[in-house]
Amino acid sequence: MTSTDAFVPPAGWSCAPLRDLCASLQTGPARRAEDRGRTWADGGAPLVLPRDLQGQRILTGEAAHVPAIPPDGARTLVKYELAEGDILLTRTGTVGRCALVTGEHAGWLFHPNLVRIRLPEARQVSATYLVAYLSATAAQDWITARTAGSVIPSLSLRTLGELPVLVPPAAEQEAIGATLAALDAKIRAHTEIARVTRDYRSVLADALMTGVLPTEP
Repeated sequence: MTSTDAFVPPAGWSCAPLRDLCASLQTGPARRAEDRGRTWADGGAPLVLPRDLQGQRILTGEAAHVPAIPPDGARTLVKYELAEGDILLTRTGTVGRCALVTGEHAGWLFHPNLVRIRLPEARQVSATYLVAYLSATAAQDWITARTAGSVIPSLSLRTLGELPVLVPPAAEQEAIGATLAALDAKIRAHTEIARVTRDYRSVLADALMTGVLPTEP
């Protein structure tokens, strides 16, 4: 299945456009030229970048590598602050990468090339289910079909709001979201192990090839 267009949902499931399930779809604020080069280490409100969306989570580096908005500018951008349970999605470039916002990044701001999806209190879908749905093949194919052919792929809020979302009963949503979130966590853990192992291999190779670390007889 590559699209929900010809798909008949199981009994008890429904289908609704994304805009009908959300409290808001919001792009990030434009950045001021004078703020460029400032980092979280300098103080202010840290900023989530598109590159930080990895494996359905937000993964940022050290404070010195995280861009930030100074306090005077951040005070005018309160409506762009992230809250736990929000979802971020890339809308230009590599369109469609998404991540669930956890308490770790609550209060942060987000890049203008990202869309913040905020669910209402009386929600029809859970955040964990929706981020799993948005990252699945059917939704990704739908997004790709509507951004293909552009020099720089871009997705408008209007188009994103039309994305059809399959909505199972609440208990099934929780089960689906929890199962896929657990697998995403395993993938991130194995990816980190692979990264650390590659770094260790590089350091070890340099030490062995220069004689700094002799081989055992």
